Amino acid sequence: MNIAFIVPPNVELLDLAGPVQVFTEAKFIGYDIGIDFYSYTTAVTSTAGLEFGKIKHFKEARLLPGDFVIIPGMKFEYIESEEFRAEKEFFQWLSDCADRLVNVCSVCDAAFVLGEAGLLDGRECTTHWRRMEALQVRFPRARVISDILFVKSGNVYTSAGISAGIDLALSILEDLKGPHFVHQVARGLVVYHRRSENQSQHSVYLDFRNHINPKIHAVQDYLVDHISGENAIETLASMVAMSPRNLTRVFKEATGTTIVEYLTKLRRENAQTLLHNPDYTVDYIAAQCGFKSARQLQRILK
Repeated sequence: MNIAFIVPPNVELLDLAGPVQVFTEAKFIGYDIGIDFYSYTTAVTSTAGLEFGKIKHFKEARLLPGDFVIIPGMKFEYIESEEFRAEKEFFQWLSDCADRLVNVCSVCDAAFVLGEAGLLDGRECTTHWRRMEALQVRFPRARVISDILFVKSGNVYTSAGISAGIDLALSILEDLKGPHFVHQVARGLVVYHRRSENQSQHSVYLDFRNHINPKIHAVQDYLVDHISGENAIETLASMVAMSPRNLTRVFKEATGTTIVEYLTKLRRENAQTLLHNPDYTVDYIAAQCGFKSARQLQRILK
């Protein structure tokens, strides 16, 4: 199995480094996999200003059916440039790879590369939420899906922004080696939970934060860190020097949801994440998330 990373001009470092580290960790724990780097330009500098040394030309890649090409995202101004659109030879090479049953994958706005190669026509795909509309406008035959981490459509994979590339790489590994192996890789990376393609690009840990009330932020932070606790309203109110009644009112005004509803959302999202770990029982997950029983957890998940 070979993984070919294409390093484009103006590359986003985490788009590249995240998936690379996933497969590097897989090699470290025993998976026989080849990792190579290629480019279609002679000089590459990242959006952060980091310059790369000499990188092999993409024509040197020797890929077989079942291998992977992964293209990280890049500066969007470059994607909109004529310089980018002029890379016809590279786009044709990608199309040929897909025809030969090589898996072609994009991270973040590298979906535009796949679009230029004609690989998004009639396919479901995704990209960073900021570029959804632009992707659909530029490639009207694509079926752009919003609010999703990654999409697998045949042998063409697309993922959302930045860290979603890690989720896609872990998902690829799971298809190749199974969930237990992926759990070992995730633990090695200190990425304890693998998100699935069905999970939203948004997160309850970040949602409901569109306010500036420091006391409500403090309560939200406490609930995130103490999901399994009792979290009595009296305890929360005392922590921020408010009455229980006032805290209840102000929390709803600031977040648009109640404390109980917010805590339930936190617990449900945490449970959905833990369920990806094959070593955890439903009873254990329920206890870790503050549910009274596995039955209560299953009811809430439904």
